[in-house]
Amino acid sequence: MKFTKSLTTLLAEANNTGEGSLKRTLGSWNLVALGIGAIIGAGLFVRTAAAAGEAAGAAVTLSFVVAAIGCAFAGLCYAEFAAMIPIAGSAYTYAYTTMGEVVAWIIGWALIMEYALGAATVSIAWSEYLNKLLGGVIPYEWTHSPFETLNGASGIVNLPALVILLLITLVLIKGTKESASLNGIIVFVKVAIVLIFIVVGWQFIKPENHTPYLIPEGTPGHEGFFKWGWGGVLGGAAIVFFAFIGFDAVSTAAQEAKNPKKDMPIGILGSLVICTILYILFSYVLTGVTNWSEFADPAKGKEASVAYAISTYMTGYSWLATGVTVAILAGFSSVILVMLMGQSRVFYTMSKDGLLPKVFSELHPKFSTPYKSNIILFILVGLFAGFVPGSVAGDLTSFGTLLAFVLVSAGIWILRVKSPNIDRPFKTPLVPLVPILGILVCGGMIVALDPTTLKVAALWMLLGILVYFLYSRHHSLVRKEAAGKK
Repeated sequence: MKFTKSLTTLLAEANNTGEGSLKRTLGSWNLVALGIGAIIGAGLFVRTAAAAGEAAGAAVTLSFVVAAIGCAFAGLCYAEFAAMIPIAGSAYTYAYTTMGEVVAWIIGWALIMEYALGAATVSIAWSEYLNKLLGGVIPYEWTHSPFETLNGASGIVNLPALVILLLITLVLIKGTKESASLNGIIVFVKVAIVLIFIVVGWQFIKPENHTPYLIPEGTPGHEGFFKWGWGGVLGGAAIVFFAFIGFDAVSTAAQEAKNPKKDMPIGILGSLVICTILYILFSYVLTGVTNWSEFADPAKGKEASVAYAISTYMTGYSWLATGVTVAILAGFSSVILVMLMGQSRVFYTMSKDGLLPKVFSELHPKFSTPYKSNIILFILVGLFAGFVPGSVAGDLTSFGTLLAFVLVSAGIWILRVKSPNIDRPFKTPLVPLVPILGILVCGGMIVALDPTTLKVAALWMLLGILVYFLYSRHHSLVRKEAAGKK
């Protein structure tokens, strides 16, 4: 028997107010800012140059378009679900409704890779950039894990990573509205820096850097279909996909939206559109100021690429390089905030369903936030951030995200067949074409991930299945209700 959660039950939960329920404090702008906060981070400042240097050349602008189209298919499906079922839990909840409890658990477990491990990984990067901004004053031992060594020095614990995680956890415990307000300020700062770079950098664009636009066949170091020409554009799209991760986190705040039927589609699709426009303009300016080949050269612009472009080719604007570093730190901070918030809301919903212990759904008596879940997450994510190298979690974040995208896209198709007459405040166009394209594009990106990543992800999913059969299935409220009806 496939145990599913009925839409009637979900919609009743969505309308709950008062004690034991999340506060509805977020408007359209808050949700758009939440999405931008999650999306614009390391991806823009790091992956743009990487994609240009490794695969796409100046045509990295087209890579962003291809990646955005792939995300748009999934984004349209997320928007329909979030408007129809405004429940904290995102893809987990949608899978529970359409494909049953086992699939819901699998996606809930996979989302840990996107949100929790993603937050840990970004906090480690935040630590690195902070130390760069401070001129390396923090000793190596206190900015790296015990498994890392450099020039005879061994890491002890990554203290800055723990500090930023603690500060953001405290903000999240204080309240969603306060978290959204802080995120709004951060979003303003980093978007301002991005716009300044675009406006200032435009005058330094050299047309010859965009000629040829596609990397020519036979270019040294670019052997293979996905390293040159239109194949390189696709290869670049796979690299910059990381830059779009995060818009789906908006759906985890559905139960805290003032008017979710209207606000959720605006939040999800609005943040995706704004970021796509900024990404295309940013990449066009970056590859116009600096020739893409320099981004493949370790001795030139491969690392800290944006700062390199500014200091080398934008005369008189060295202050902007510092501004970009500050924007990166701000970007990392808002990504961590949204990731931790998203994970705590997924845990909250899974706990309410009985699949996780009750501690994850207990709300603060004053702030109405899942504070115990936030504290547990800080400990778990903190252990990872403080004592494990950042490279370990690399592409696992992408795996969790892409799997969620595939299942959400499939879920829309299933629900249209299963329950065609449900009220849908927002409807995904061209069903089943859009969901099918979402499944194919995102599924293709999963296949293209590094083989080692896929092996680790498989082990993680096996562990999740073990937890489900040992604990979750015995505490499932849906199963208990079904047994009571027999």
